Order: sequence, then C-alpha cells, then structure tokens
Amino acid sequence: MRKKLLGLTVAAVAAFAGFAHAQEEKKVTIGVSIPAASHGWTAGVIYHAERVAKQLMESHPGLNVVVKTSPDPASQANAVQDLATQGIDALVILPTDPDPLVNAIKEIKGNSTFVALVDRAPSVNDGTVRDLYVAGNNFALGEVAGQYIKETTPEAEVVVIRGMPIPIDQQRQDGFDKGIEGSNVKILDRQFGNWNRDDAFKVMQDYLTRFKQIDAVWAADDDMAIGVLKAIEQAKRTDIKEVFGGAGAKFAVKKILDNDKLVQADVSYSPKFIYDAIKMTATARLKGEALPAKTIIPSVLITRENAQQFYFPNSPY
Repeated sequence: MRKKLLGLTVAAVAAFAGFAHAQEEKKVTIGVSIPAASHGWTAGVIYHAERVAKQLMESHPGLNVVVKTSPDPASQANAVQDLATQGIDALVILPTDPDPLVNAIKEIKGNSTFVALVDRAPSVNDGTVRDLYVAGNNFALGEVAGQYIKETTPEAEVVVIRGMPIPIDQQRQDGFDKGIEGSNVKILDRQFGNWNRDDAFKVMQDYLTRFKQIDAVWAADDDMAIGVLKAIEQAKRTDIKEVFGGAGAKFAVKKILDNDKLVQADVSYSPKFIYDAIKMTATARLKGEALPAKTIIPSVLITRENAQQFYFPNSPY
C-alpha cells in the first residue's frame, strides 16, 4: 500500500512539474504598434519599446514581442492589420493620431485580442477600444506649466506653440488655461508646431516678427522648445524671460542643471511608459492576471532642486 501511495505521489509530482513546465512555455505573441521617430519623444518611445521587448523575450522563451513603427494613421492601420494576421494575443498601441485608428483598434479587439492603449486616447476611450489605458497626465502637464509661468511672471504676455490637433494637445491646453487662472497672464496667440522643432522654429519666427514684446513662451513639448530657442537666438531678442517646454527631455533637464537663463524649469512626461505598458501586458497575458483598466503616470515639475532625478544622458530623449 505504501509503495502504491508513493507511486501515486511521484506521478502527481511529475504531472505537476509537467503542468508547471507547460505554463512556463506558454506561447504568447504581443504586437506593439507605435509612431515612427518623427521627433525626440517618439524616438524615446521606440528606444524603450525595443528595450523591453528584448528583455521580456530573453526572460520568457515562449513570448514573442513584435514591434512595428508607422509614420501616419493610414500606415499604422495597415500595421495593426498585419499584426492581426500573425495571430497576436495582445496589442499594445500608441496611436499616431487616435481617432482615425478607432475602427482598426475596434476590429482587432473584436477578435478577442487584449488591447492596451497608450498615451493618445481617441474621443471615445472606453471598453470598446481598449482593455487597458496607460498614459501620462496631459492635463497636469499643461497645468504645471501654467502655474509656473503664473508664479514666476504673473503679468506675462505669452505665446503658445501647440502640438497637433489631437485630444492630448487639447488636454494640455485646457490644463495650461487652468494653471494661469486668476492671474494677469495674457495669451498673445496659439499656433500648432506639430511636435516638430523645425515647424516650431517657423512659428516662433512669425511670433517674433508680429510681437515686439514677449515675456514667456510655452511650447507644449521639449522638441518644439529647441526650435523656439533657436529662433530667439537668431533674432537676438532679449525681452523673453522664460521658455517652458514639456516632457523632460534630456537637453531641457541639462539646461536646468546648468542654470540656463531661459530654461529654468520643465515638466515630466516620459516616453518610458510604453515600456511599462508592454511589461504589464506581457505579465498579464503570461500569467492570466487581470489589470487595472487605467494607469495614469503623474506629471512633475522639474527644477534645479530635483533635475538630477530626471537626467538620463544615454537616452535618445
């Protein structure tokens, strides 16, 4: 009888070990669709996406992470369809422009594919387009910028360079307006710079021609702030006291550390949350765990006091 029980125990242990091994070798494919590197922030997105994909596949032999970049919504819709034909178990997508991609995302989600939406949410950001939403706080990014300008230059005449006409840009604008509430800060104009330093340079050149007095500039992205600073330098304008960008790019943080005359502060909005979104999705798919429907990463004011915490010289952004 004892031998029989022992035999059953050994068989059970072997069966359990086989089950555990099967669990370890579970095959999961995750498709990642992100914008092409049209500027520094999206270059950072690609860097962190490829970095975490490599790490995860090395740690989990049964996991395959396919990263595709796209320059525009039409190309990204095609990339999503291509990923779908590969039989992916989950899609992690940071849309170039979310609203034109809603149908493509809904179609893939309709095939019972887990969808993690990152950063840029469409106008309808509910359970029909995603299972998980991971993003920075765009409203807070704008609000932090507005509050800082209100506190440092409360009578400022300000020009604003917006990103693109998409929801996250509007959230940043709404936050900025909230931040300057109750002050005498005056907005002279707002124009789109398309998250691009060259376009922002041209917009700033126009502002410098039209406005003889500008106290501060809010460029809602650090790449655009580079174009702004170049235009100011070329025009040799000395009236501008503050250039505030956004997202905590390493060039901006370095200027803060160096006590630059124009760049005294910034606000965090790291492209690293694509890393977090992919890792969360992979862990959940491999282990069958549920995830919170929404994860919002805080936006933090960066000044000389805390800038070292946000300075990553080896990052592309």
